[in-house]
Amino acid sequence: MKSKVKTSEVSTDLQKLLHKEGNPLSIKKDTFLFNEGEPASRLFMVTSGKVQIGKLSPDGKELALRICHAGDIIGEVNLYSEEVKYILHAKVLEDGEVIVLDKAKLEESLLQEKELTIEFMKLMNNSYRRDQTRFRDLVLFGKKGALYSTLIRLSNSYGVKTNQDIYLDISLTNQQLANFCGTTRESVNRLLNELKRNSVISMDKGHITIHDLNFLKSEINCEDCPIVLCTIH
Repeated sequence: MKSKVKTSEVSTDLQKLLHKEGNPLSIKKDTFLFNEGEPASRLFMVTSGKVQIGKLSPDGKELALRICHAGDIIGEVNLYSEEVKYILHAKVLEDGEVIVLDKAKLEESLLQEKELTIEFMKLMNNSYRRDQTRFRDLVLFGKKGALYSTLIRLSNSYGVKTNQDIYLDISLTNQQLANFCGTTRESVNRLLNELKRNSVISMDKGHITIHDLNFLKSEINCEDCPIVLCTIH
């Protein structure tokens, strides 16, 4: 059984430009690249490790939006805008390295490379749309829909097909799943147990296998969005 390998959306030419203009920085688990409210003067490209993008609710509850891997660019999308602040935070999940990019310097370089500018803006727009669809799911579908949506997105990001089933090649605790759903661990426990009783999923040592993806999709009136928008990374 082969794991699904995430390929970078960033072209080789754009990666070369970002490496040229940026500086490498080692990152350590449980630290933050940036926090909400800080001036958004830098962008980051992950070269190794994992970084989780999320947001804190007014009562301090963490909402996880996506997990970034090697090749992903993270930060605010507002190039050529002044006094922008981060509206999300970036928490390091796994030791690794990022390329740190000064936004003003990158803006100058992209002005000389029109094709790369268009590519970069498309990448940032896709990132923004992914976050917006996550917020939409959480607002429209409630706790159950948020979990079902998260499982669908995980299947697109980490799913490995085994016969008629989809094995999620990522280990998540129920608390981590709850963070992706904007709810409590107890609620996620109850919903997962319900799905197991109905043979929609099974679980083994933190890994989930989805047996009936169509059930999850039908329960939230899935619109079959493009895969690029329906992922966790």
